[in-house]
Amino acid sequence: MYDFISLYVKCPMCTNSLMDKEKLIDNKPSIHLNIEMDGKKGSIALSSIYGSFNFNCNIDLPVGHLAKFTCRSCNKEITSKEECLSCGAPMVPFYLDMGGKVSICSRSSCKNHFVEFEDLTTAMQRLYEEYGYEDSQNSRDNRNQNVPEAVVPDPVDERKEIIESGAFLHSYCPHCHKSLIENDLLKLKIRKGDIGLLMLSPFLNVFSTKSTIFLPEEQPVEDIMCWHCDNSLIPTDKQCEKCGSKAARINVGARTKLIDFYICTKKGCRWHGVSEEDMQNIKLEDSMEW
Repeated sequence: MYDFISLYVKCPMCTNSLMDKEKLIDNKPSIHLNIEMDGKKGSIALSSIYGSFNFNCNIDLPVGHLAKFTCRSCNKEITSKEECLSCGAPMVPFYLDMGGKVSICSRSSCKNHFVEFEDLTTAMQRLYEEYGYEDSQNSRDNRNQNVPEAVVPDPVDERKEIIESGAFLHSYCPHCHKSLIENDLLKLKIRKGDIGLLMLSPFLNVFSTKSTIFLPEEQPVEDIMCWHCDNSLIPTDKQCEKCGSKAARINVGARTKLIDFYICTKKGCRWHGVSEEDMQNIKLEDSMEW
């Protein structure tokens, strides 16, 4: 899925990796940097998902102010003479591990960014092979790992329909019954101060996300809505069984019928589940978390 390409980047000054596997943004390793703005210093973790503007920072970033980014390995400022075509601020370049660079604007809230490849043909081939189906392939590979050797099937579970990890979830609005899938992505309207769009992977147990507005990590959104009819998808009687946040309800297609499928509204929480009624007939593979 090209929409969820993770860009792994290096410092252009020392060529050390800028990726942090411990600090996840959008459920992926983040681009971890030191940052300075208005005399205040801190650290910032940027989403490595191309097109996502989510981040986590321990200092305030006033809209429109310029930031200085430094590498956490060599402590050198990462900047360039290239100016943002949208606002005129200096662009901040990072080397791509596949060759080329990605540049972001240094002005807070400016969303201008672009990728340049050294060899477009080679880069696109690597994107297809390594990133195009990375999540769904990993999901399928993980199904065969850590499986107990001598498992006696539960006779009750044998009668249940199993939706396997990596299965494509055909998703619909429970109000207007229109498909929530667009361009092979699960598309939802969200409100977190501003109104924006949230794109989720439609594959079960694949957790890639990106949004058109900033979503703080570990915080729930205010509302999730259908992008067709604008009706809220958050019922009053359902909560996340892991963190207690509100849950959103969509319909997904099983072999026999549409079922209620719930996801947590808190950014970073992977809980998901089905209704108690559907649990009698449906089992989600590896369904402890979303």
